[in-house]
Amino acid sequence: MKSNRIKNWPKEERPRERLLAKGADKLTETELLAIILRIGQGSFKAGMLGQNASDFARTLLKDFHGLRGLDRAHVQDLLKVPGLGPAKVAQIKAAFELGKKISAGKLTALSFESSQAIANHFRPRFSGNRQEMVSAVFLNGQNKRLGEKEITEGTPTQATVYVRRVIEEALRLSAAAVVLVHNHPSGNPEPSAYDDQTTRELLKACKLVQLILLDHVIVGESEHYSYVDSGRLQEFENG
Repeated sequence: MKSNRIKNWPKEERPRERLLAKGADKLTETELLAIILRIGQGSFKAGMLGQNASDFARTLLKDFHGLRGLDRAHVQDLLKVPGLGPAKVAQIKAAFELGKKISAGKLTALSFESSQAIANHFRPRFSGNRQEMVSAVFLNGQNKRLGEKEITEGTPTQATVYVRRVIEEALRLSAAAVVLVHNHPSGNPEPSAYDDQTTRELLKACKLVQLILLDHVIVGESEHYSYVDSGRLQEFENG
């Protein structure tokens, strides 16, 4: 129906106009998603189903269980949704990725102060990923960040595969210390026996090249596990 279209709403109620007048932080998730659905190439085709962008955004969030579920959804699953084409799916995925990159950039000038800081830095990047991702943060003698590198994605078959990659990158950067970080897609950050094995092997390799392993942090959905905070790293060193 024509009266249901957003352009027929009062100006102060339209999501795009509200964003420009009041700021993006004042909009709901539904309103923000509605703006993405309405603008640019490949605008959604739900209008032919009797929905406006806000209705369609609300339906998407419900069907995919919120923004986190929408982020985790495979492209092919989104393409099956009536009203979404390749261009619009690409815009949605790009919007999520931009948000992650902005969050990830916040550690650039920071020093390593706590496992919480590392977890907060990596959680947006890991969010929505259905596979384990292993990354490492490399630091100088003052614990200032020199760089970071994704070591592997997916479930590795041997800890030595990415222990070697960590050491190679540390030597290339002339790093003094390293923090290993990975996610648990299940959301539960409790370490597995394999995580323990990896930590032991990396600790042993670091000692051989006089590199300090500051921590191994496992990032869950809302919590994290730190081998240092738990005292396990000290146990491995003394063992």
